Order: sequence, then structure tokens, then C-alpha cells
Amino acid sequence: ISVAGFKTDTMKSGSPEGWKLEENKGTPYLKLEKEGDRFALHLKSDESSSFGIRKELKVDPVKHPFLNWKWKAVKLPFGGDVRDKNKDDQAIQIYVAFEASGWPAKLNTPVIGYIWDNEAPKGTITKSQQVLADKVRYIVLRDKSDVLNQWHCEKRNVSKDYKELFSDIDDGKLRKIEGISIYINSQHTESEAESYVYDIFFSRQ
Repeated sequence: ISVAGFKTDTMKSGSPEGWKLEENKGTPYLKLEKEGDRFALHLKSDESSSFGIRKELKVDPVKHPFLNWKWKAVKLPFGGDVRDKNKDDQAIQIYVAFEASGWPAKLNTPVIGYIWDNEAPKGTITKSQQVLADKVRYIVLRDKSDVLNQWHCEKRNVSKDYKELFSDIDDGKLRKIEGISIYINSQHTESEAESYVYDIFFSRQ
């Protein structure tokens, strides 16, 4: 199931076709650039920026449990650390949102964030340190030890990750996927970040 194939460089209302731009702070910089036979999403943030794009989609994680993508970081936010709410900046974050577990939905939506952090080491698993965001759980896949400006391929068993991260919600009972988001931010550290991502899709194996 293709999520972000980016077959053209068409942008509508500041985001790729089929996606919605979400501006938290600052001025967003998003551009689609040629990468092989497709286009990659190029994101840049400055000392006051926090933004991303969101796409609603329905995916059964039992039938398509694997999320695949390619990404590269060009610049990491200086001192960015997901474990500290005052330094919680990353060059790229990919969020998978699931069906809400209660009301209000905004506070009860389980979300997995796969991130490229700076200071938090690879393998770090943590909850969001931001206020009222404890349903957002992170897995650090890359950190400052990884080579910058080089493509890295990722593949995650989202079903397995969900059961491990949300065992406190209905004993980890798996919920349907309802959306994907791609974010960048560097406003907490007042620095800069830059990254690329493309070829995001769900697969059976």
C-alpha cells in the first residue's frame, strides 16, 4: 500500500498532493525533488520552525504489518533530544496514528513516532515529554552516529511495535491505522535541521 510514492512534484496548498500541511511554528519549507524515477520530500527548518504534513488512510496492520521507507538527514538540530521537552527537536519524524482508544480523540489516539534523533541513542523507546501527549510513543531509529546525507532504508513491524509500546491500552489489542504524518522541527533548540524522505509504503512482509 503506497503512502508516499511522490510520482510527481505537484504541490497543492503548500504540501504534496493528497497530504495536508500542518504548521505549528515558523515558516515551512517543503519541496519535492527528483530521486530516481520518483520524487523525494525535502524538509528544512530553522530556529523557529515546526511543521509537517499529514495523510489520512485506513490500513489493517494485521494484513499489512510492515512500514517501509527511505530517508536521509542532512543536518541534525544541535542538541536535539526527544527525552527532554525543552530540546525535543528532530530532523525527521514519521508518525503512525491508530484508532482512538477513547474521548476526546485528540488525547486518546495512540501514535508511534519513528525518529532520527541527535542525542538519544538508537533503540531508545520513550513517551513524548510534551504536555498531554503521553499517547505518543517514540522509537529512535537513527542518531548522530549515523552517516548524514546518505539514504538509509527502514522497515518496521508496526503491529509488533504497537503491542510493545501500548500494552497499557486494552492489553495491547491492535487497532487499525488511520493516518501517517511526516514532521521536522528545531524550534526548541533554536537551531536548524534538514532531511529527505520518500518511497513510504505498507507491505505484507
